[in-house]
Parts: sequence; C-alpha cells; structure tokens
Amino acid sequence: MADENTEPKKLSRIQQRNRELIMNAALDVFSQHGFRGATLDQIADASGLSKPNILYYFNGKEDIYVTLLNQMLASWLDPLTALDETGDPIGEILAYIDRKMEMTRLFPRESRLFATEIIQGGSRVMDHIATDIKPLFDEKAAVIQGWSDSGRLAPIDAHQLLTSIWSTTQHYADFDAQLAVLLGPREQVLENGKAYLNTLFEKALRPD
Repeated sequence: MADENTEPKKLSRIQQRNRELIMNAALDVFSQHGFRGATLDQIADASGLSKPNILYYFNGKEDIYVTLLNQMLASWLDPLTALDETGDPIGEILAYIDRKMEMTRLFPRESRLFATEIIQGGSRVMDHIATDIKPLFDEKAAVIQGWSDSGRLAPIDAHQLLTSIWSTTQHYADFDAQLAVLLGPREQVLENGKAYLNTLFEKALRPD
C-alpha cells in the first residue's frame, strides 16, 4: 500500500491492460451474481488472469467491487444534472428520458450492478446516495414541481415522476434478458421503448 502522501506509480501499458481486463470481467461477474455471489475465481476465469495476478492489482474482491461502483457513480448523475431549469418543461423531461435510455443502452451491466447492490442493502453506496444523489434529486424535483405549480406542466408529484422515470428506463437494462424473450432484439426494444416512454410521459405532463 502506497503512503497516502505519495502519488501512485503510473501503470505500464501491460499493467493498464490487465487492470482493464480485470475490471471488465468483474463487471460481468458482479452484475450477474452481485457482491455476495461473486468470487475471485469467477473474475479470474472471466479475465483470463490468475487469482494471484488479480491480487497484484487489487486488495481483494471488495476493492474491485467498490472501484467499479465509484467509476459508475461518477457518471450516473450526468443525465439528471443536464436537466435545464430555463428550458421548455416537457422538452427537458423528454430529453432526460432519452439520456436515461441512452445510459441503459450503453451501460446495462452497470445498471444491473447498481440494482443488485441496492437489492442487497446498498451499504457501499448509501453514503453516496445521501451526499450526492439526494441533493441533486431534490434540486431537480423542485424545478419540475415549480413548472407544475405554475401551470407549465400538469399537476404532478415531481419526486414520484423522477422515480417513475428511473423505474421505466432502467427496466430495459435490468430485465433485458426477459425483454429479449417478450419483445425481441435489444436495439429495437430500446428504440421502441424510448418512443413509447416519450409518448406516455408527454401525455401525462401536458397541462391540458
């Protein structure tokens, strides 16, 4: 373990490649099995590296898991952050839905990793939820609620609206195996799903 007052050594190209192999394999394993069900042996098999090699880069299973969560959470809030108070209310919310669906398309494993962590109690992300997610959640809910209270949107509970958007968009990542059976090829399912959610929420939000 490096002294906390010294900068970590820069990884060589091979070391960086091995670290990326480990992280990618671990994302597969953790998103399928969760933290409790995953093992270093599974990560070693998936990465093609030995367990001692993995332990050269990480201090065990939890170190890998927390590193993955931190990387994911760093960008997880970007779609909500981009919601603009000065924009058209319905347009801003539909654009937010589109951004969430794009995250679902690009990062399905990360979504399942987060969902599994929450299902298992969320002990490794609750501090982040309390200190980072909740303030932004409340801030953007207040913007949406202001739009609704001023008549620019239909009467709504803004907090419930945001959680409904999360539930519907992330469903396409977290249950994609089921949707492949029920609805067909993934890309087409996502495209149809985005169009459907835009229509659904636009009708619900229109201040008619």
